[in-house]
Amino acid sequence: MQAIKSFLIAVSIYSAVPVPGFEWKEDNMKYVFCFFPWIGALIGGCIYLWGYLCSIYHIGALCRAAVAVAIPIFITGGFHVDGFMDTMDAIHSYNTKERKLEILKDSHIGAFAVIMLVAYGLAFFGAFSEIENVALLKIVCGGFFLSRCLCGISAVSFPLAKKDGMLSLFAGSSHKKAVKGSLYLQSAVCILLMCYWSFPAGLTVAAAAVVSLAYYFYRCRKEFGGITGDTAGYFVLLCEVCMAAAAAFINMFLCSV
Repeated sequence: MQAIKSFLIAVSIYSAVPVPGFEWKEDNMKYVFCFFPWIGALIGGCIYLWGYLCSIYHIGALCRAAVAVAIPIFITGGFHVDGFMDTMDAIHSYNTKERKLEILKDSHIGAFAVIMLVAYGLAFFGAFSEIENVALLKIVCGGFFLSRCLCGISAVSFPLAKKDGMLSLFAGSSHKKAVKGSLYLQSAVCILLMCYWSFPAGLTVAAAAVVSLAYYFYRCRKEFGGITGDTAGYFVLLCEVCMAAAAAFINMFLCSV
């Protein structure tokens, strides 16, 4: 029963999908991060279905890419975008760690948040518009699952920048040994599946995800002294655009040979 409650809490927090609500008791939150990647599975499945419909009805690359980029926002309600924007404002303030943590909590949107979100959207849109190979599309769709696996691993493994906030609450309530084991296993299965669809492409895209995780760890330690709920949202978007860009480069290489 605890696992079911953890699953429904994960869906209610990390997506806009309506589900029954449960009280955030510690017992109910032990395994929330175990189910976080399945929001990515829903996103990836919807994007793949959209790509399949585009191929049937000969929908153009621009429309295909625009809707594909919008689907994660529709499903998550922009949950991770908010964290990305707050993180961009904090990083580009070039202030002390303490002041940057205060900016993360500020609900106002700064100029750098808007600028970097537009730049991110253009990069993501451009990458998706180049992905035409079916195997690559499957791999990128799997990447939405992998990004959340890695985000969950970071939440229970990386140092926290502060002792309060949603991430601290969920990380502190998690059964860390079970969560880590589950997420490592899910990550491994996802990467194996991506490599099955195309070994060199799957390995390259998975490597891009791991590199983005290493960069995330380094950047957050440097800028904030650790990670927060907002930086977790930043990582999800960073990881996904890196994987999409890696897939786009592979697709362009395949077209050139």
